[in-house]
Amino acid sequence: MEESIMFTVDSTYILVPALIIFLLYMIFAGLIRHKFSLGQTVLLISYAFYFLCMIHLVFFPIEVNIGKYANLTPWYKSINFIPIVTIDIPTFLLNIIMMLPFGMYLPLLNKKYQSVKKAAYSGLFISLTFEFIQLLIRVTLGNGRSTDINDLIANTLGAVVGFLLIKKLSDVTIVNRILHKLSLEKGM
Repeated sequence: MEESIMFTVDSTYILVPALIIFLLYMIFAGLIRHKFSLGQTVLLISYAFYFLCMIHLVFFPIEVNIGKYANLTPWYKSINFIPIVTIDIPTFLLNIIMMLPFGMYLPLLNKKYQSVKKAAYSGLFISLTFEFIQLLIRVTLGNGRSTDINDLIANTLGAVVGFLLIKKLSDVTIVNRILHKLSLEKGM
């Protein structure tokens, strides 16, 4: 008789320890090596919170379902390769909104992100990584998440719009001063 393994992995068990480790790293790295300003520390901690929230939204909860009662739909049928025609508008817009902050953080975290092209590549890379991990979780743990080409498009678009937004905001003198103080590398 085949047994089933079924349980739910809540994000708290993974993301809270990850946040604690990051905060401890920030304390030690900031005090010993980097000497981050208060603004830079706030930037890094807010980015960590944002990134962990994004991971929470994309992956959790993970419904593990292996064995007799596993999802019988083959994993390859959970991949959507057809762009645009199959867009679910609310999900598409939410994916854009989710990646807006990512695009805004890029030039503040590293001065090499000064072009739309690099922001687009970063958004695409993060999105590809997320979609691959979702597929991996689907194949190995039986989770019902799907992999969708439209998510790649929306996430990349969100990173680009966020990047363009922060660049436009930096044209305002007072905002530029604030961003310059927050920036890890003074390239804003």
